[in-house]
Amino acid sequence: MRRREFITLLGGAVMAGPVLAHAQPLPHRVGLLSGNHFDERELAAIRTGLAEAGFRDGRDVTIEYRSAEGQYDRLPALAAELVRRPVDLILAVGGTASAIAAKAATSTIPIVFANGGDPVNAGLVPSLNRPGGNVTGVSFFVTTLGAKRLEILRGLVPTAKSIGFLVNPSNPNVASEMKDVQTAGHALGLELHIQNARTTQDFDAAFTALVTHGVSAIIMSADAFFLSERTRLAALAAQHRLPTMGDVREHALAGSLVSYGTDRHDAYRQGGVYAGRVLKREKPADLPVMQSTKFELVINFKTAKALGLDVPTSLLATADEVIE
Repeated sequence: MRRREFITLLGGAVMAGPVLAHAQPLPHRVGLLSGNHFDERELAAIRTGLAEAGFRDGRDVTIEYRSAEGQYDRLPALAAELVRRPVDLILAVGGTASAIAAKAATSTIPIVFANGGDPVNAGLVPSLNRPGGNVTGVSFFVTTLGAKRLEILRGLVPTAKSIGFLVNPSNPNVASEMKDVQTAGHALGLELHIQNARTTQDFDAAFTALVTHGVSAIIMSADAFFLSERTRLAALAAQHRLPTMGDVREHALAGSLVSYGTDRHDAYRQGGVYAGRVLKREKPADLPVMQSTKFELVINFKTAKALGLDVPTSLLATADEVIE
């Protein structure tokens, strides 16, 4: 090749570089922070929401996954790691603790949460309509449904006088949920026995203690760790022949008697949409916190038969899903 031809080709390559970079911008980097094990259906819901907002995973966005695997004390370090990357946005799911850790880690990177706690009580936003700052998201308020859950459980176990309440004391929402359930239990004339479980090693002892107290059924607090261990918890409930109420559909699918709560996957989809809007330069401070209003009641009829329980026809008629 002649020297002049080589210089011409080299100059053309240099000139083409900026044009190519402009035509193909680097994907946005989203940090997905969860207090729970990642669930593929929930991840699919998030990707669907992002796609609805115009951001396809692998093309327009790359996702950095960080999970505390149910160990909430790991969240601050994981959030700090995402900040150091740095990511363009943090999407906090799998419990309120992940959003709290993200907010503590950064005041500049936008944060979108999708969780079941009250974001105002948790200190994430000053108000739902005017979040301010760098945080907004979707709340599905699973921790404020204690009265409804107890009412449903009482309908399935009408002779119950004493109910066990399994809680994770590491969950930042536990105090408000306990207050809600205790108030509801008192109104229904039910004696409530609270039992803590932070790790899987606590489960056997917790169930044994509740059996010793003579409880007729168990309600589980809304907790990402409990959700990740739903199969183990359902097996223990079956072993001790205790009707058990969970907060989301997956508990009933795993074998618990019943679940009542928000459609988490729809809420996660909405979280993905909000994340996309923020990536399009909308400010979290101007995006009101969305409140998910899609609830679902799921009854595991197979579990009811194994426990010898008669499910009222009226309750079956109102169920969104009955597992045969």
